[in-house]
Order: sequence, then structure tokens, then C-alpha cells
Amino acid sequence: MNHLAIISITLLATATGAYADADHAKASHPQATQSEHAVHSSADGTKHASFDILAAHIHRNDNSITFHMTTNGIAGAQKPTPKGTLAGAPVYSYVWPTSLDPATVGFEGKSGILALAATSHPDFDDTPLYDEDGDGDKSNDGGDWHSHWVVLTPTEACGVGALGVRDIPEGETPAMPATWPGLPIFIDSPGFTPHFDGPEVHINVELPDGSVIEGAAYDGVTAALKVNANIHAPLLCVGDVFDVASGDLSLPGRVR
Repeated sequence: MNHLAIISITLLATATGAYADADHAKASHPQATQSEHAVHSSADGTKHASFDILAAHIHRNDNSITFHMTTNGIAGAQKPTPKGTLAGAPVYSYVWPTSLDPATVGFEGKSGILALAATSHPDFDDTPLYDEDGDGDKSNDGGDWHSHWVVLTPTEACGVGALGVRDIPEGETPAMPATWPGLPIFIDSPGFTPHFDGPEVHINVELPDGSVIEGAAYDGVTAALKVNANIHAPLLCVGDVFDVASGDLSLPGRVR
């Protein structure tokens, strides 16, 4: 069984619930239908509205790429409750898994599923180059929504069939992006700012050559991750999937 099949089974097992009528959801949030190429999802009253995905899409304008998601509530309204320690710290995220090779943004090639994420985690800061809250301290704003490129892989140590952000084993030096924050995992802190507007969240990404993303497959996911209680490999696991735009992580979207 390939990695994508394993991931699909994992997310389907976690992201369950009865779906409401899709037309009602689109009428409530007209922006959900702004792209015919978007991955659409029906509203689900059993899920927290700010993580209930109605649509996810990625579109390109030359070298500027916009990752966009529409929710059934106020996107970004809910953040994790601080735990007070790094061990077991929660992470909330809006994620766009893609078919792009991780080498596209500077990671070791063919190392997993490349995804862009908007995340919030008040117990730690992993964007050492940036001061998101503008207070002059670059190390205290992990709770503010910020962006990451991550490489996801099936990680049995996170649970049977579970996902994790790929670890960097001690002694190995795989290729990392220039803005890698130094953590022993496949994560990049590129400094792209997530923008929230009612039900919408989007991130504008600049690539040296935007044509590399043309035709790429994608999906949308909302999820909670958790730092390992032992702060050891695996460092960061996907602990709970709130919603998957396609329902099965089949990456049906295509960048046009």
C-alpha cells in the first residue's frame, strides 16, 4: 500500500460525521464557489464551524500562488489552549497537502507529502526569523497564526496508521530550505502571512518559478497536531483531523 493510500485511510477514520446539504453551505458563503476548480465540501453541523471546510483551492498568477480555504464559520477564531509546556503542546492548523515534490521549496526530494499550513501553537515559537506580533521579540509569538511548509509521512510511532511531520534522524543532514528553523523535522518557516477574513483564510506564496506548481494536485485539511510528550522522535504528530475537503485525501484539486 502506498503512502497516499495509508494517509487516506487514516484521515477517513478520523474525519467522520454526517454531512449537511452542500447547496445551503454555498448559499451561506458565496465565496466558497468562487473557483470552479476548488475542492468543495458539504457543511457538517457536528464539526466546529471554524474548521468545517466548504472549499479549498490554489490558484496561480505568474510566480504568486494563493492557497485559499473557506470554512463554515469564522476561520482562525479558535486557537489551542496553552498547555504550559513544550511536551504535549497542541497545534491547530489549516493545511493544503499537495502532489509537489518537497524539493520544490528546498527539502530533500521525494521525502514525503509537501503541504503548506497556517498554524497556531501558543506554547512555543518556531519562526525565529520573524516577529509576527511586532513587539520586538521574535521568540514569543507562536500563538499568532503563521505559515509553514511541512513534509508529512506515515509515522507508526504516532499511532497505528497515523501521520507525522518527517523527522531528521540524528547524524543525517538532508536538504532543508534556507528558512528552516533548525528543528529536527522537515519544517520550513518561510514568513508568508496567513490572512483571515470571516470564513476565509488564504496565504500568498511567492515562488522563483511559479510554473512548477501548474497542474499540481491538492486538497484541504483542518487538523490538530501535538508535540510528542517525550519531545523526541517523532517530534510532531497529527493527533486529530477535523475535516478533509475531498473526504478521502484524494487530492482532486488541480492548480490552473
